Amino acid sequence: MKNTASGALFGLAYGDALGKPTEFQTYAEIVAEYGPQGPRELTGEPALVTDDTQMTLAVGEGILAAGAFTPEALAPAWRDAFVAWASSPDNNRAPGMTCLRACGMLAEGRGWVEASQIGSNGCGANMRVAPVALVPGLSDDELAGGAQLQAGLTHGHPTGLAASELTAYAIKLLRDGLAPNDLIAALRARSAQQRTVYRGDWLGDLWKRSRERSAEEFIALGWDESAAALERVAEGLAAGPFEGDPCLVTGAGWVAEEALATALYCYLISPGDPVAVVARGAASSGDSDSIACLAGSFAGAALGMPAWPDSWSQRIEYRDRLTRLGSTWD
Repeated sequence: MKNTASGALFGLAYGDALGKPTEFQTYAEIVAEYGPQGPRELTGEPALVTDDTQMTLAVGEGILAAGAFTPEALAPAWRDAFVAWASSPDNNRAPGMTCLRACGMLAEGRGWVEASQIGSNGCGANMRVAPVALVPGLSDDELAGGAQLQAGLTHGHPTGLAASELTAYAIKLLRDGLAPNDLIAALRARSAQQRTVYRGDWLGDLWKRSRERSAEEFIALGWDESAAALERVAEGLAAGPFEGDPCLVTGAGWVAEEALATALYCYLISPGDPVAVVARGAASSGDSDSIACLAGSFAGAALGMPAWPDSWSQRIEYRDRLTRLGSTWD
């Protein structure tokens, strides 16, 4: 069996671990240390990850704790999981300020719509969304609602919402067997189809905290920016092989749509070689750990757990928690 849920989750953690030491290095420094293909071996016993994997685990474990895939069940479960992450002594991996501010407000007992940082479209919205895509049996509407809700608890900007849905949708499509060459076209079609769909049953009145005149205008902004990022991926791939910094093609990845775009670019360059995928994501001048973790989730969802080096699963931090989630959804 391919065990694609485990492949995606462990792939995310592997990319995170490879990108952790390169996140704040320049591209020249990365190449000098690892070569242009980037780091290709885990280091440390265990190989440490960042807040990207920690929050992915919070999303996944929140889903299990909720017991039902509904906004009424998931919102409080994710609130508890995010607040627990924020107060954990292990939360010492340079977490994003948006997540910390929002979690602080959630810990004070404020409603999530109030706590959400409406101006932030940081990649913290979608670097953790993979578990939503791995829950079996969800409809496209449930996947979309869950992906946007988990983002909205901290990152309320419409681009964070749309990019989170696209990230989850990409993982689901690859897990379901979509050919990598067809992925960008499918994501473009999803963007066009969903452009003015505001999921009020999941997001409530979040849009009213913006300056937009309607819920439709609010969410369209996010889909337009995400669609533009997909176009950069398509243009980069059409231009042919590029051996330099992938951030120069599709963006530095500090914001959600660029993290998605650069991770897709790194994956689609060599979709049959998962180690090359995460190494290329880690060899980037931007938010290397988030880019590499998303790229790893794409590769793992498509190829499954057997595609990764056998020894890596014994060496990665949080292997027991990753195994629990993966085995549940495989």
